[in-house]
Amino acid sequence: MTTSPISPSVSVADITAALTAIVAGELAVPAADIHPDTDLRAVQGADSVKVLRTIAKVEREYDIELEDEEVFGASTVGEIADVVYRTLTTS
Repeated sequence: MTTSPISPSVSVADITAALTAIVAGELAVPAADIHPDTDLRAVQGADSVKVLRTIAKVEREYDIELEDEEVFGASTVGEIADVVYRTLTTS
């Protein structure tokens, strides 16, 4: 797992908002339809390739590498935001 420096002001809410925008763009759905409890696999038009592309964009956005076990264990936007936050704040 790789981490990058993070501003102490970045919160799970900030990450959730950024993740929502990425998910909406990648899955071509309105951001208003994406919530922290949205299961990415249940979004209309989502498939495994699109979900993996979404995760790759998140990794590039935050300059991190997420552990496969953690990513595949998370299914909702909020759970993925938590994984990103933990990765960013763990050295």
